[in-house]
Amino acid sequence: MKLGAFSVSLNVKDIHLSKSFYEKLGFQAFGGDITQNWLIMKNENCVIGLFQGMFEKNILTFNPGWNQNAENLETFTDIRDIQKKLKSEGIKFLSEADEGSVGPAHMIIEDPDGNQILLDQHR
Repeated sequence: MKLGAFSVSLNVKDIHLSKSFYEKLGFQAFGGDITQNWLIMKNENCVIGLFQGMFEKNILTFNPGWNQNAENLETFTDIRDIQKKLKSEGIKFLSEADEGSVGPAHMIIEDPDGNQILLDQHR
């Protein structure tokens, strides 16, 4: 199962303060829109998302179909196939991708400790 690019989506209180902090750690803005209270930052292959007022918790994020530079992969495991596999393993879902759809979709699961995991396919 190929989960794609990995990042941590952080729930931040002040996106400008968080941006400044992570810049001191060597991260640079890579995507997003700070005026909309979200920003993607990168330091080598490490990717974090800063989200102000969008999530209640920090979230582990995987993007099927993308590499760490948000570039399309030639081959990848479609999110609906991942979902079917996880269902067969007894994983519970907080939200599901529409299995009758194609292209972009997302789903959210939770690990045994309550950490949310977002799988967000953009293509």
